[in-house]
Amino acid sequence: MSGYAHPEVIVDTQWVSDHLTIPKIRVVEVGYDLSDYNSRHIPGAVGWSWSTDFQHPIRKDLPDKGGMEELLARSGIENDTTLLVYGTRRNGYATFALWLLKIYGHEDVRFMNGSREKWIAEGRPLTPEIPAVTPSVYSASEPDWRFRASRDRVLDSIGNQGCVLVDVRTPEEYHGQLWDGWKYQAEASQRGGHIPGAVNIPWDLTLYEDGTFKSVEELQALYTNNGVTSDKEAISYCIVGGRSNHTWFVLTYLLGYPKVRLYDGSWAEWSTLIGVPIEK
Repeated sequence: MSGYAHPEVIVDTQWVSDHLTIPKIRVVEVGYDLSDYNSRHIPGAVGWSWSTDFQHPIRKDLPDKGGMEELLARSGIENDTTLLVYGTRRNGYATFALWLLKIYGHEDVRFMNGSREKWIAEGRPLTPEIPAVTPSVYSASEPDWRFRASRDRVLDSIGNQGCVLVDVRTPEEYHGQLWDGWKYQAEASQRGGHIPGAVNIPWDLTLYEDGTFKSVEELQALYTNNGVTSDKEAISYCIVGGRSNHTWFVLTYLLGYPKVRLYDGSWAEWSTLIGVPIEK
């Protein structure tokens, strides 16, 4: 963790193993759904689903303050609980959880470096047992939207020299060669390409083969060589925010960039808007 701007946010698998039974620490596995969690998970972990827990029940949006309070309360989490999030797919959905928790003001959130796959590769224990959780009382803060970019803000950023858009998808997606192959068709794009002026830095270039983060020197080179520097506001996007929040985390917590936003509407929203510009 040496050299990262906020090393206290990242913990390794051994730290997680050593803290599984501490009452004020709650481990949370986060996935697109609960299929992996329901098969096996880290002992004592509760499960959160991006497709249900992180969606507003009526409108296409993030959960509101009441929704977050309900999620955290039924998970047995209090305001002073230390949360440890991890997940599948190289932790993409876990960083989304951290982003959402920070919007609603939870102070102590840690992130397991290396994801569920690393835990399994090391032969660490998993269980199908769902833990018994005593519901808590949780009071969320009013949402802090500094971490989120709306479509209007993205539109205003095009051509702005003080802002850089970071498209974290694959080069094939960025160039419009692949755009309708998204696994979950409810979140599919309607046309291919990218937002004008966006630079393409695939999200997983930040990781080693074992899913852990690269060194701060490698990360700095990756972004600064592509014009993503700390003096600019950076806005990351992908298809639905499931990869670009990972880049938000890297820029915010590993490199310490002061102005980073996630466009969680991402390409699934942008590709459906009438009249907005698209490049291929």
